[in-house]
Amino acid sequence: MHGGWCWRDVRRRLYASGHEVYAPTLTGQGDRRQGLTPGVGIATHVRDLTDLVWFEDLHDVHLVLHSYAGVLAGPVAQLAPGRLASVTYLGAFIAQPGQCVLDVEPPDVARRYRELAASAGHGWFVPASPSFLDQWGITDAELRARVAPRLTDFPLRCLTDPIEFDPRALEQIRKFYVDHTQPPLAGLRASFNLAVAAGWETRRLPYGHDLMLAAPSETAALLEEIACGPR
Repeated sequence: MHGGWCWRDVRRRLYASGHEVYAPTLTGQGDRRQGLTPGVGIATHVRDLTDLVWFEDLHDVHLVLHSYAGVLAGPVAQLAPGRLASVTYLGAFIAQPGQCVLDVEPPDVARRYRELAASAGHGWFVPASPSFLDQWGITDAELRARVAPRLTDFPLRCLTDPIEFDPRALEQIRKFYVDHTQPPLAGLRASFNLAVAAGWETRRLPYGHDLMLAAPSETAALLEEIACGPR
C-alpha cells in the first residue's frame, strides 16, 4: 500500500553519505497507482525490480525489502544472478517456494484480507484504509496525516500468487533480517524465527512496522552499516 515515496527521507540520508539509491514504486502502488488492475501479481512486481536492475545495469546491489516485498527476494535473486550483494528483510515476510503471502500470515489476518477484498475490493484488491496505520504502529499525528491519504489499494493476487524460485538462488547471498519491536507485528514472528533458524544475521530497531517513515535516520544508519560491512 506504499510506494517509493515512503523512502524519501531514508534515500536522502543515504545519498548524502555517497550511496547510489533507488526506491522503485511497484506497479499499481503509490505514484503508479493508475497501473492497478486485476492482472497485477507477484510476477509483475518481480519484473519491476529485475527490469530496474537490468536497465540500470546494476551490480553489487544491496536489496532492501519491506513487509510484503520480502517474498520477492527469491525470484529476484534467481532472475538477476550475480547482481545482488545482500538482501535485507526489513520487517518483511519470508515465503518458501510454493507458498503465498497469505500462507505465512496468521490465519485470522489472511481471512480478514480475503473478506475485505470480497466485500469492498470487487474481489481483486484489498482497499487501503487509515485503519492499517494502527496495525503498523504509526501513532504520531503528523505522520498519520501524511501517510494515510497516500496509501494505495493492494492487489489480492500479490497475496495469493504462489512464490516460485530455486532456493539455491539465495544460498550464496548474504541475508539480514531486521526485526522491529515497538510495536512488533505478530504476523512477522514466523518469518523472523525462520531467519534465526537459518543462521541469518539479525538486527533489531525499537520502532513500528513503518520503520523508514517513523525512524528514517536510524533506518538509514542501519542500512549503511549493512552495505558497508564485511562481505
